[in-house]
Amino acid sequence: MLRIHFTSQDLQSIRVARQPHALWELVCGVCRLDTRQGALEFGHWRRSVREGLAKDPRARRALLPLQTLIPPVGYIPDFLTPSVTGGGLAVGLEEVRSTSRTRLTRELTRLAESRPLPSWVSSLNRPGVKALGTLTRALELSCKTLLEPYWPRIQTAIGNDVELRSRALLDGGTSALLDALRPHARWNAPVLEVNYPVDRELYLEGRGLLLVPSYFCWRRPTALADPTLGPVLVYPVAKQPLEVVRASKDGLERLLGRTRTVVLAHLANHGARTTSEVASAANIALPSASYQLGVLRDGGLIASHREGQFVRHSATPLGLRLLDR
Repeated sequence: MLRIHFTSQDLQSIRVARQPHALWELVCGVCRLDTRQGALEFGHWRRSVREGLAKDPRARRALLPLQTLIPPVGYIPDFLTPSVTGGGLAVGLEEVRSTSRTRLTRELTRLAESRPLPSWVSSLNRPGVKALGTLTRALELSCKTLLEPYWPRIQTAIGNDVELRSRALLDGGTSALLDALRPHARWNAPVLEVNYPVDRELYLEGRGLLLVPSYFCWRRPTALADPTLGPVLVYPVAKQPLEVVRASKDGLERLLGRTRTVVLAHLANHGARTTSEVASAANIALPSASYQLGVLRDGGLIASHREGQFVRHSATPLGLRLLDR
């Protein structure tokens, strides 16, 4: 569990990246390529990339150092994903290229503690050696191989998520925005409890938080390992397989049941509503409304937040995406 501690100042400084972060997508993509995770979401992409790599020796060679530095699980050096919110890939690559020797030594030493590394890795932080420039070119070439052919799809998925996050913020403020990170995270003010492989505390201390939606992030969010760096939380967005549900007219009702579909659609159409308002709109008893809302909330399709004596419910980005809104 990752516990992100907010102050009132941090709540005023939450940002959402509007565009895909190429280097975060690449790092997450390398992790997905080396595993069988997300067969439905990434299976076609994996097959296509591997077919391309089989025909392109230069691309295969470029990917090898990245697979050394980016394990499928465990620590990944932060210098590979600089916090660049504008300028795209070129600016990110320049940030990587200009990484200080002190930082490289610190992060590569930490990586070496978790897995054996080949001798060439130690040359990355040596003065006068061009290994870091070579790694930067490998990052650029691998972006072209792993990401470029799929970039329109990635942009669409990220754009849809940003639009839905914006609606959550407009409907319910920052609490609703953080609530909408379910099921990957739970907002328990003033702490965001994130599904994470290790126990960790992150105190924002007025620095705010940058939320980075990611196509290749899988199952649980990820963050920079160094707590002194600008706080970032990378989280997975809804992906194309939801089209399978929308392919048939009654697919959503078969998935959720008629009553829960009515409740979710009502919240999507009308914004934040109380339990009583939901019960009235769906023509169901108040206890039934509470139960149905609980099921939808546990599934990450709605978020609930208290306003005075009332609890208001709203559709999350995942719920809106499921409805194709």
